[in-house]
Amino acid sequence: MNKNHEPLSLLGGLGAAAFMRQYWQKKPYVVRAAWAQNQTVIRRAELFALAQSDEVESRLIQRYAQENKDKSSGAGVDRGWRVKHGPIARSALPTLATPDWTLLVQGLDLHLDTAYELLQHFRFIPDARLDDVMVSYASDGGGVGPHTDSYDVFLIQLQGCRRWQIASPQPCQWIPDVPLKLLADFKPEQEWLLQPGDMLYLPPGWGHDGVAVGGDCMTASVGFRSPSRAELAASILQRMAEHLLEPSPGQPFWEQLYRDPRQPATSQPAALPDGLLEQASQVVSKVFNEPERWRRAMGEWLTEPKPHVWFDEPTQCWNADSGVTVDRRTRMMYDGAMIFINAESKVIADKDLETLQQLADKRSVGVDDIRGLSLATVAILKQWMASGWINPV
Repeated sequence: MNKNHEPLSLLGGLGAAAFMRQYWQKKPYVVRAAWAQNQTVIRRAELFALAQSDEVESRLIQRYAQENKDKSSGAGVDRGWRVKHGPIARSALPTLATPDWTLLVQGLDLHLDTAYELLQHFRFIPDARLDDVMVSYASDGGGVGPHTDSYDVFLIQLQGCRRWQIASPQPCQWIPDVPLKLLADFKPEQEWLLQPGDMLYLPPGWGHDGVAVGGDCMTASVGFRSPSRAELAASILQRMAEHLLEPSPGQPFWEQLYRDPRQPATSQPAALPDGLLEQASQVVSKVFNEPERWRRAMGEWLTEPKPHVWFDEPTQCWNADSGVTVDRRTRMMYDGAMIFINAESKVIADKDLETLQQLADKRSVGVDDIRGLSLATVAILKQWMASGWINPV
């Protein structure tokens, strides 16, 4: 049986192929007891400690009562919002008994092996779509308000309970003058109370509001980004332009400049020169007529490490006498003979290609695979090892 057709408890007995066909980017899906409660991702004290680091992105969000200045509504009290960005000292957090606050800590897969291991359960989805693992802690009533996301998300209840209300995608209007992007006219269509181990999948654009019930609530959010067409085009074009500016070996810099030795005198100095327009058109056409160039640009962009990511210096030498594993902070993908790793690209010889593709897919290869590599590819692995991008097993 194809692995993607095997039933998974994480997906409520569906296989990965069936889930992708029936639910992915189509409709929400609730799975009861998806995550085993003995599989701890992070404890409350660890989460609070990480929020104090300036190398970790975190936010404290609080709701509070305020006077409603809109007398026409007939309500005297409304709910206001405060947002504090990290690092957040433990002393800055409200007491656990204080209601209506939540702490969000993002990118935990970069800092914790347990969060990174959580991600491995979702690798039936291309790595190119991966965003991160975020964990929230909320007191009773805590949440971030009704909102939509631009990415696919799996919401796993780790401890405590959270009530989720959702609404199908529709044109959005935002509440003005609040520090969060909240839906002004959120009308729930479905509701679930998620208990420890339960999971909710939501495609992009679905309105949702999750509120902690009873406090001591922790929820893991596994997000998969859906870049906009504009973001996709702008990022790739920018990187392609950078490659285009790379001088050819031995080429004088002036040969890369626009040249117009036959430009005649003009009586219309404000008119754009035809020669300049023509050369610009030739450059752009050349780029788009070279698929390898833009595929390379896309691969490098998709593997670019997130801001604030750093790599540790190796603590031991590696002489190709053991297998290797990809560091949890490393983004590694491939396209044909091109291997992309942390925004760099390498063209790998055919006989070594399968091993490096396996390294990207499985995140590790054994010593027997390493021994079959050419000296040139081993040298590349040593370079990645020295950068802390891969590690010896």
